[in-house]
Amino acid sequence: MKEFELKYGCNPNQKPARIYMENGAELPIEVLNGRPGYINFLDAFNGWQLVKELKAATGYPAATSFKHVSPAGAAIGLPLTDTLAKIYWVDDLGELSPLACAYARARGADRMSSYGDFIALSDVCDVSTAKIIQREVSDGVIAPGYEPEALEILKSKKKGGYNIIKIDPDYVPEKIERKQVYGITFEQGRNELVINDELFANIPTESKDLPESAKHDLAIALITLKYTQSNSVAYACGGQAIGIGAGQQSRIHCTRLAGTKADNWYLRQSPQVMGLQFVDNIRRADRDNTIDLYIGDDYMDVLADGEWQKFFKVKPDVFTREEKRAWLDTMKGVSLGSDAFFPFGDNIERAHRSGVQYIAQPGGSIRDDNVIEVCNKYGITMAFTGIRLFHH
Repeated sequence: MKEFELKYGCNPNQKPARIYMENGAELPIEVLNGRPGYINFLDAFNGWQLVKELKAATGYPAATSFKHVSPAGAAIGLPLTDTLAKIYWVDDLGELSPLACAYARARGADRMSSYGDFIALSDVCDVSTAKIIQREVSDGVIAPGYEPEALEILKSKKKGGYNIIKIDPDYVPEKIERKQVYGITFEQGRNELVINDELFANIPTESKDLPESAKHDLAIALITLKYTQSNSVAYACGGQAIGIGAGQQSRIHCTRLAGTKADNWYLRQSPQVMGLQFVDNIRRADRDNTIDLYIGDDYMDVLADGEWQKFFKVKPDVFTREEKRAWLDTMKGVSLGSDAFFPFGDNIERAHRSGVQYIAQPGGSIRDDNVIEVCNKYGITMAFTGIRLFHH
């Protein structure tokens, strides 16, 4: 297949639309089911690059959940704790494969943002992973292959219209990439920077402690940022991104946005949230939305006057701001990556509130001394990578 005709481009009025290879070669993909659209393919190809690099960097199967050309979550296939299996709603599926664990983590970190995602998998999609995908609201998946039973499970989604793409894992793109804006062609070398431990060798902070687990998490954060619309910041912990701030004009707004998402991920593991008693047969999206409301500051306003009965069997106690802060203060061992330097120490102050102990950022700000000083204040280990990871 040398080209694939699309229904339309980014919007229904943008016609005609297609994907094709400029050199006339065959496309490195096969559409096994459905009819992916323009944005679907953008998410699929960006997501595939991310998971391919994550597996190469860590040796683990990897998965990502993409929405509007930025990842909502990304993870490697480490086993799930009982708590994580419960908050990701996969505790009823028995033992999960490493690839299934990776997708459960990628999907579960920010379930609000992952709703209606496009999935990328580094390995052949197995039945365990397909069963998780089957019950989630998702637009499609890209992987290097599919087990026969897994393929049949996925084909049953969306009344048979679920988008399933198979990509050639050996495909290597040209070293020069191009795109057009307003009829003008932009050309640049592909960003083929390899993320590895060498990037974490320059540590200007007093704390030099950087365990292997933190190096894995920093690699996950930076590889995720490599395919996230800039400005961007990513928090990672335990083999997955737990908070991604994308496309913000200000670095501190990225840090705050991603930090809030990381906080929500951790708050979902609190006794207050784990003990919520939902009504029977509540829709998955309603349950996720309600949890977000419950851990928010306006819970009492939104669920006042008996509204709680639509969602809960028993009216839950208010999760006070003081209780939330006390729980968040137990959050430790978080890693933070930034796609460009931190211009002020306020980013570190905010990161510290979300349990950040390890940071990787390019360095090079005229206020690096201030950023280092704040890291030293909290005993944070920070590496200057010397590389920027803007993505547009």
